[in-house]
Amino acid sequence: MRNKFLQAALIGLAASAVALSLWFSGGLGWFEGKTWDWRARRMARPGPATDSIRLILIDQTSLDWAYREKHLGWPWPREVYDPIISFCRRGGAKVILLDMLFTVPSTSGVDDDLTLGAAIANASNVVTTVFLSFDQGIATNWPVTLRDTAVRVDDPAAFLASPLGHRLTMPRAAFPVDEIATNGSVFGHVYATPDRDAIVRRVPPFLVFDRHLVPSLAVAGYIAGEPGATVKPGPHEIRVADHTIPLDATGSAILRFRGRSQTHQTVNAAAVIESELRLREGQAPIIEPGLFRNAYVFIGTTAAGLLDLKPTPVGKIYPGVEVHATALDNLLSDDFMHPASDASTVIAVLLLAILAGWAGRVCQKGWQIVIVFLVCLPLPFAPAFAAYARNVWLPVAPQEVAVALSLIGALILSYALEGRQKRFIKTAFKQYLSPHVIDRLVADPKGLKLGGETRELSIYFSDVQGFTTISESLTPENLTALLNEYLTAMSDIIMEEGGTVDKYEGDAVIAFWNAPLDLPDHAKCAVRAALRCQSKLTEIRPILKEKYGKDLFCRIGLNTGKVVIGNMGSHQRFNYTFLGDAGNLAARLEGANKQFGSYRMISEFTRAQIGDEFAVRELSRLRVKGKNKPVGVFEPMSHEEYAARREILDCFAAALKAYYDGRFQEALDGFTKIADQDAPAHSYVHRCRELVKNPPAAWDGVWELTEK
Repeated sequence: MRNKFLQAALIGLAASAVALSLWFSGGLGWFEGKTWDWRARRMARPGPATDSIRLILIDQTSLDWAYREKHLGWPWPREVYDPIISFCRRGGAKVILLDMLFTVPSTSGVDDDLTLGAAIANASNVVTTVFLSFDQGIATNWPVTLRDTAVRVDDPAAFLASPLGHRLTMPRAAFPVDEIATNGSVFGHVYATPDRDAIVRRVPPFLVFDRHLVPSLAVAGYIAGEPGATVKPGPHEIRVADHTIPLDATGSAILRFRGRSQTHQTVNAAAVIESELRLREGQAPIIEPGLFRNAYVFIGTTAAGLLDLKPTPVGKIYPGVEVHATALDNLLSDDFMHPASDASTVIAVLLLAILAGWAGRVCQKGWQIVIVFLVCLPLPFAPAFAAYARNVWLPVAPQEVAVALSLIGALILSYALEGRQKRFIKTAFKQYLSPHVIDRLVADPKGLKLGGETRELSIYFSDVQGFTTISESLTPENLTALLNEYLTAMSDIIMEEGGTVDKYEGDAVIAFWNAPLDLPDHAKCAVRAALRCQSKLTEIRPILKEKYGKDLFCRIGLNTGKVVIGNMGSHQRFNYTFLGDAGNLAARLEGANKQFGSYRMISEFTRAQIGDEFAVRELSRLRVKGKNKPVGVFEPMSHEEYAARREILDCFAAALKAYYDGRFQEALDGFTKIADQDAPAHSYVHRCRELVKNPPAAWDGVWELTEK
């Protein structure tokens, strides 16, 4: 035992040396970024100051409104911002932060710039932006026409002369035109520092231009709201009044994201403009000015064509204005993330590497090795999440690499010294059992018996549309080749998503998740597999059409429920499969797609387990043949697809509500509007016509399936 401990310590030290070398050389930055993003998403929560921030967004809706109602294209005349700023002032906004650059004169003339400048001056609490860069912008000196940034800095000369001050110096700038710049209360820069993988995780709270300390938009907003606040910069942190902003080695602050886009309360610019114009005419506003009372109000753009969308840990498309809103939220809440010290990282890596080496070295059986890997590999996330809760970024990547190397090293050493593992089961059964089942049998040979267990599965049935017609028009050779190519593509995706392919019945695929191995998110994996299968079929359909002259479409049914799963058959031949009503329902849902013209359908039980991972629309309440209790069914789709079809889906949902309520004519009118664009709506048109002609005496909104 002492020898094993010494061996484990040596393995752990060697693994730590490799992992730390990779970490400090920057070789694990990409890996760490991914793990950090996962932590940021999982731990994203509103903070104490989240409700103190509001956003006015110039989104696509606002652009469309301006063009439709005012015949204004982009960029808008600057006088358009006057009612926005006036409405914020009317509502008692603490600070207005204008996340927009006005670096060139308005195309509408100088009066347009003067109008915006006057609105800013009247508000007296507007933060304007300056663009700082290494190589963009025409200004190389602070304009003599502009006052300083209104930032009171404690001993600025010492900071400007420090290595950090030099590192944060930007040689070029682009300032707003004088008519605008001279009226703002504070300047704020909008420079966000993307990491090497182009993800924005941090923002420099201050930059230097021409020996002027320029705060970020967020810090400028705080200073504008707290006149007289003093800034005290240091090598590892910057104090702004009573708040401390920790800095990483680059002089940036690491953001603690609050959630997905629009976690902070948002309104679109069109609603604000209309509200202000209505108030000026003595009419009731769309939104109340009190929404902005004593709040920090950001004005920025989110429309895709306006190019202020950035990838962040909580979203690949995240508005830049919300990055700055997050930074101000962190400042007000005093919960910017601190980078862990190098000493803390080294200690964590050493401890976990030695622990993993010891755990791997004492294992003697296959199941023990599996458990050790399953326990030790996620282990680095435990201290990392604990550190995150305390606002510390403790690196996971070097810990994970060190643990993995220690486990592998211990396994290799154990195999070399004691390796007499039995492998006859894999050799004997690899030809006709799935790899998952083989792994389970290797761990527990008792599985080679008839019987099973009750387990919740997500069950998948798919079938090719019109396969009988297709098979009759192809030669046996071409039919076999077509099926093999199609089934291979579908099966690869199912197994990539953790599923087990149960069997093929001609063109049909039957699969399930959460057996034989546990899969906590089995419903999500099953739905993701269904979406990927449909996407893959769309991709290969032209190829199959060119080869075999046939277009292939498949229908998919998914249900989640408890079944009996295990080895079933005879003593001479058996198969690892399932049995139960949950499987029958999945098969019925696959067939029910024909009724609605849909290609994927999930039950309410699957829907309940996928949360917000996917977008869904309710299709119906079905009573399948042989069952009395109806079940809700849904069509899953990606959030992108849902957004692209939002108007159609909203119309469908409204018509479906009328259908459930027995308002058949209203439902018919709603479905008819979109019947040419939506197959399920088309199917409801025929049904509603019959119901209008022959209203039922009793109505429960359930669609009876009379065939399997």
